[in-house]
Amino acid sequence: MASSSQKSASPLLVIVAFATVYLVWGSTYFFIKMAVDGFPPFLLGVLRFFTAGALLLIWSAIKGEQIFVKRNMIHAAVSGFLLLVIGNGVVIWVEQTLPSAMVAIMVSSPPIWFVLLDKPNWRTNFKNKSTIIGLIIGFAGVILLFSEQIESMMGPASGPSKLPGMLLLIVGTLGWASGSLYSKHYNTQGSAAVNTAWQMLVAGIVFIPSSFFHHEVQSLNWSAIPAHSWYALLYLIIFGSIAAFSAYVWLLQVRPATQVGTYAYVNPVIAVILGVLFAHEGVTLIQVAGLVVILASVLLINLSKYRASPKSSPKERTFDLQNN
Repeated sequence: MASSSQKSASPLLVIVAFATVYLVWGSTYFFIKMAVDGFPPFLLGVLRFFTAGALLLIWSAIKGEQIFVKRNMIHAAVSGFLLLVIGNGVVIWVEQTLPSAMVAIMVSSPPIWFVLLDKPNWRTNFKNKSTIIGLIIGFAGVILLFSEQIESMMGPASGPSKLPGMLLLIVGTLGWASGSLYSKHYNTQGSAAVNTAWQMLVAGIVFIPSSFFHHEVQSLNWSAIPAHSWYALLYLIIFGSIAAFSAYVWLLQVRPATQVGTYAYVNPVIAVILGVLFAHEGVTLIQVAGLVVILASVLLINLSKYRASPKSSPKERTFDLQNN
């Protein structure tokens, strides 16, 4: 049975979780680029998600948590398939043909899908002007951030062959938003760590046939994989998957999906900053303006969620925060 209620949580833990999702997921663009220097894409998905899921499941078992609960495993498998196989899998696939700037723009759309697909909260979301305006401004900021790349891609050199990849990427973002909402509204009594572990394990297992189908495993020379690709894989497993994805799943249980979805606006900001600092990429005034707009949108979306009426009691404020 669907559940739209939200658990209470420490404000400090919420801040730490948001910071983890914002910063770590923003950095994964940089580390994925390092990892694919040595690992083919689908095999990278297998190694990353299966290893992270197995480690997290072992840790949960050591802590004495219930691991094999059929209902929890089914729900985790469904959300993991939507989030990591459809959502992440499509991104991996289309980046073989689409420029990363276009992918980054399209991937910023889940917060909009959260509002459109989150039926249990339609009344709240569509009634909140600051949330709607913040979502629109945030998406506009991402487009502004990459406007110069978009202009070059839409020039004479671009062909209609990009259209299938763009349409497929829309399916991927819909899958990610659907998986996030499913994880939120059909959350189980199991711990976030166990649910996250099963989500990643399922994704890793599903990626295995794709890897073999594309002859990634058969043709891979393991001894030729550079050291920096192994280090990047380790980072993606520990920080990108275990830490950040666990924080994301937990946040979906304690905060509104539209608020959690703001990661899609902040991640490109982190990616650009890392590109400037470590890849020596240039940043123009237009891109700086885009960064400012994105951060302003995040503030606007969060404003209504943390605002409490001065006349309301602490108990009433807590109830409001848990049901936004």
